[in-house]
Amino acid sequence: MATNPNYCDITPEIQALAGLAQDNSCIDPEDYVRYDVKRGLRDLNGKGVLAGLTEISDIVAKQVVDGQELPCEGKLYYRGVDVEELVSGALKENRFGFEETAYLLLLGKLPTREELDSFTKQLSYYRSLPNNFVRDVILKAPSHDIMNSLARSVLNLASYDDRADDISLPNVMRQCVQLISLFPMLSVYGYQAWNYKSGSSLYIHAPRPELSTAENILSLLWADSSYSFWEAHVLDICLTLHAEHGGGNNSTFTTHVVTSSGTDTYSCMAAALASLKGPKHGGANIKVVQMFEDMKKTVSDWKDEDEIKHYLKALLHKEAFDKAGLIYGMGHAVYSLSDPRANVFKSFVEKLSREKGRDEEYELYSLVAKLGPEVIAHERKMYKGVSANVDFYSGFVYHMLELPLELYTPIFAMARVAGWSAHRIEELINMSKIIRPAYKYVGTHTDYVPMEGR
Repeated sequence: MATNPNYCDITPEIQALAGLAQDNSCIDPEDYVRYDVKRGLRDLNGKGVLAGLTEISDIVAKQVVDGQELPCEGKLYYRGVDVEELVSGALKENRFGFEETAYLLLLGKLPTREELDSFTKQLSYYRSLPNNFVRDVILKAPSHDIMNSLARSVLNLASYDDRADDISLPNVMRQCVQLISLFPMLSVYGYQAWNYKSGSSLYIHAPRPELSTAENILSLLWADSSYSFWEAHVLDICLTLHAEHGGGNNSTFTTHVVTSSGTDTYSCMAAALASLKGPKHGGANIKVVQMFEDMKKTVSDWKDEDEIKHYLKALLHKEAFDKAGLIYGMGHAVYSLSDPRANVFKSFVEKLSREKGRDEEYELYSLVAKLGPEVIAHERKMYKGVSANVDFYSGFVYHMLELPLELYTPIFAMARVAGWSAHRIEELINMSKIIRPAYKYVGTHTDYVPMEGR
């Protein structure tokens, strides 16, 4: 809460200024067509404008058949390795996979056992905060928005780094490995600080060097540091699936843009966090959970397809939930027939729902995954394939793991910082020009009028 009672007030004068800005800042939508502007850096078919090259990950959503580009089942590759094989490989060997994934993304090859052990030890070595950092930074002015808390902590870390502005490759590698290690601590401690301010008990656990990233998250979060092996494995899979998704997603593109200016790693990661925070990006899984909570209260029979369709239509017509006209968790900018991350999630979600006694909820999710594309195709007259995306299931997973809603997006960040780090390093190695797209001026030119004559 603000200490100054007027701090958050919107005065009538400010309201009037906002209205004036609204009146004088509206661009004719037809101008975007007239000047062939790729809004959102995408063409009219939703295909992204080619803005760069990368070797870090490949998203496959289309295939060429008889010279024609057609949608296909989605695939995602990290450094050429199928992400589904990364997940299944770790599970078959009964080990956690996020650390292997981070190594692969950063260094471009699968590690040997010795290389992975060495890398994991480096993550453990850097998993400690400067003296009094928790007291002086995290516990002071805690925020209910943990993404803002995390970004503030990241920027404050620069004050403790004598080489904060050094963008030589070894130093940036050190900073990136350090931040991959610290994101879970900064996020969980930020949540504990807010919880304490809200009246709950405060407990700050130290990370345990022998634990994986996923295990440490759960150990840091709970008062008794307890968790099941399966819960940690499911969270580890979440981290692996969220670690990277091409150079064009909003937060990773932000990483490239900011890195191209020559700025420091802390500023770069704070910018990426600011991008990820948005509900159109990393905050989408929260919206999915909230939508389903509303659906469970509104739909009387969770197995009645007609009743569920009626609710989904109401969503699209801005008559239900937040009246935004969206079925959250449905559709993706790139994938059409399927999101491979959602496909991987689904089998684990089913197993976890049985373990948690939430089979009925899983069946509801499955039914919406089936009916949602049909309703969207009919109501929106869309012929591009639509399917459940990764956010559709990830929020449900976190809900079943009883993770606080405030940490849903930070968990995304704990994973994606590995991808951001890889892209930052790739941009630094190949950097030539600052990224600067063009904007066309479509306003009018007017003469300056002296104050007395206005």
